[in-house]
This record gives sequence, structure tokens and C-alpha cells, in this order.
Amino acid sequence: MNILILGPGAVGSLWATKFQLAGHHVSLWGRTSESELSLQLDDAPFTTYSNQSISSLQEADLILITVKAWQVESAIEPLLPHINADTIVMLMHNGMGTAEWLASKLSANPIVIATTTHGAYKPSKQQVLHTGHGYTQLGGFNAKGAQCDFLAEVMNHALPEVNWNPNINGALWIKLAINCAINPLTAIHQCKNGELAGAEFTTELVNITHELVEVMNKEEIEVEFGSLYATIMQVVNATAANYSSMRQDVFHKRRTEIDFITGYLLQAAKKHHISTPENAKLYQHIKQIEQSWTEQ
Repeated sequence: MNILILGPGAVGSLWATKFQLAGHHVSLWGRTSESELSLQLDDAPFTTYSNQSISSLQEADLILITVKAWQVESAIEPLLPHINADTIVMLMHNGMGTAEWLASKLSANPIVIATTTHGAYKPSKQQVLHTGHGYTQLGGFNAKGAQCDFLAEVMNHALPEVNWNPNINGALWIKLAINCAINPLTAIHQCKNGELAGAEFTTELVNITHELVEVMNKEEIEVEFGSLYATIMQVVNATAANYSSMRQDVFHKRRTEIDFITGYLLQAAKKHHISTPENAKLYQHIKQIEQSWTEQ
């Protein structure tokens, strides 16, 4: 396949190198205007990719968007006139809320949503490290996207394990719930994920989870408190030594994905007239932190 990666950060670079090794024709669309970019996966030899090539964009069978949620609109807007109506467009990022906008701009295209737990890290511009093996789920966002289940096999061949999930919305909500619980707290307290297992966070995490369950049930996601809380704490413990992406963004004074994580939850809660004071408090705290950087 002709595959274009929009946003060759850590996750985008991981998929680019894995797709290339699997025999696909891969091109990149990064922020730099250089016509070629080289990437090295772990200790493997460097591979070179075309960058910002209009012809590669026009010929793409699949565009994989791996920029952060808040970057999606500005990243793909200039590309829209050149995207073929048959090109599959796939979103892979934390948070929710970008697919609706994308589908409105590319109404003729198959839109697919993906979520992955693979770990990737770029110690330098050209090297990407595969830091943790995970699991990727795909599903269709629109009717044409729902017909793209063959992509699971294509991607599984490149970076297993990949499965097609007809109920991708449910999977995305579970991931959103985990992010709502872990990311803001670790960002505010500048701590590792595992520290949330401490007794001082129990009441807050319980309250956050109760609010999540109420909203998710109204969104027709069947979940009950015990199982969701257990899932959240399982991730806290499994990733105990890790810093969340939001913690890292706050540490480096970068814009966070709070609007597409807790912000998305609050929008859904408002729609259903549900009170979510615990999550609202976390949202406001992160927004205040972000605002303090611009005021300096």
C-alpha cells in the first residue's frame, strides 16, 4: 500500500518504520520542509522517506494521522484539496472529538479510528525506540470506514497485535476514561502514574470514576463502577514507572490534550445534564496551568 504518515513523532515514526519493513511504500508529512527524512528504529539501519510530497499525498491509499488531537485541524487543513476521495484516513491519538470534524471535511472518504497501547520514544529527531509492546484496535467512524476491516490484517503484519473492533466507540470511551483519571492528576502533581495508587488519591479517583460511569452509560457505553475502577487501577499499576503524556506536556510547558480528554467528557456531560464537579475541577486546574505560561 501507499501509506502517508501525517505527524512523524514517536508513534508516527514507529508505524512508518514498521510499515516500511513490512514492504509498504511509506512517505511522511512532517513540519519540516526538508524533502527527505531519515528514521532509525531502535538499532536497525536508517531508512529514508519522502517528506511533504504532494504526489505521495495524492497517491496515498492510507493517511495515518498521528499528531496530537489539538493539532489535527491545522495539520490536515492544507492537505484537504489534494486528498483523493478513495483514500482511507485514520486517526490515532489520545482523546476524542476530532473524527466528527474530519468526517465533515472529508465526507466522501472512509474514516477509521485507531487506539494503540504501543510505547514509542524519540531520543533524537531521527531515532525512534519501541519502548513497549502493546495492542492496537481499529474501527470505522463512518459507513465507508466500517468497510475497511482488511486494514487490521495489513497493520497486524507490520506491528502486531491489531484487531478490528466494530464497537470502536466503546474502546475509545474506555481509553478516554483511563486518561481522564490518570493524566490530569499526574500532570497537576507532577508524579509518575504509580503514585496514584497511594491512599491520598483514592477518594478523588473514586469520584472521577463515578462521574465517568454516569456519562458513559448515557452515551450508551455499558460499564459499571467496579469494572471501570479496576481497569483504571490496573493501568496505574501496570504503568507505575511511566510519566503520562499530559504530565510531560505540563513539565515542558507544552499545550496539553485536556480539551479532547476531560473537555470531551464535560461536553458529553453537559449534553445529558449531568453534574461532573470532580472532572470539571481537574479541567479548570490544567487550563489555569496552561494560561499561566502565556501570561508570563
